[in-house]
Amino acid sequence: MLPPVFAASHPRACSTAFERVFMTRRDTLSCVHEPFGDPFYYGPERLSSRFEDDAALREATGYSKTTYKDVMDQIDAHSNEGKRVFIKDIAYYLFPENGAPAKPAPSLLQVDAKGSAKPGTLEVNGTGGVNGVHAANGVNGVNGVNGANGINGTNGTNGADKPVNPTVVPTELLQKFHFTFLIRHPRRSIPSYFKCTIPPLDEVTKFYHFMPSEAGYDELRRLFDYLKDEGIIGRNVPITVIDADDLLDKPAEVIEAYCKQVGIDYTPDMLRWEDEENQQYAVQTFEKWNGFHNDVISSTYLKPRSHAVV
Repeated sequence: MLPPVFAASHPRACSTAFERVFMTRRDTLSCVHEPFGDPFYYGPERLSSRFEDDAALREATGYSKTTYKDVMDQIDAHSNEGKRVFIKDIAYYLFPENGAPAKPAPSLLQVDAKGSAKPGTLEVNGTGGVNGVHAANGVNGVNGVNGANGINGTNGTNGADKPVNPTVVPTELLQKFHFTFLIRHPRRSIPSYFKCTIPPLDEVTKFYHFMPSEAGYDELRRLFDYLKDEGIIGRNVPITVIDADDLLDKPAEVIEAYCKQVGIDYTPDMLRWEDEENQQYAVQTFEKWNGFHNDVISSTYLKPRSHAVV
């Protein structure tokens, strides 16, 4: 079985429209939509302060007990169904808020690359130890939304100039994925995200204010750099980055090239999803991020846009 594809993005990069293409391939792919947002915002290991003072909302989502290990277990369960897993997710869900140094999510400390429990502690963040995992600074003892749990300084390396893992997911678990990346110019993505955090749409999204930390560019770049430095991409795995403008201008060509890079059979039918089965599948999949994906839910295909964008 080929490794799960992890399409990492920042918000409002047309990544959900991109994801819909692969959701049409339920014969061979099992798509998982933004799973790491659940523990990031709502779970006991949450890294975001957005809903810190709204326990009722966190509970109402159904994800208030979801950990990062739960997500890894979910991905493994999809893999065990015999289909290749395709994950689309936001890179900053793997990072502490506002650039704080990272340490591994506690639920992942006893997990090996296959998702199984094992004795002892993992070697993480590119060092020979776990960088103070028994310290408890910040919310729920992880990565401190109320403070920064320093590890080996903040310059991204340790004393031996070995890259330090900037995420809360141990390196050996990151290695199980085939990472790709989707980007969009901030002049498009930032205003689009801002609209989701102000009236009238905020009453639907429940994101009642704009947080610059959720722009996501810094975390996406740091993830890319770390994976490249570790050889997780760029050695045996090709570096694959899609610009949303290219996707919107030449969707068939971009999707076909992407499929070749990640080992997915391309068919032109992937660009259409007007049938009722595909539409209902999308509604159910995107329901947890209500208000963010309305345009994609109402779409029926991906075709070249009719006008140039500058």
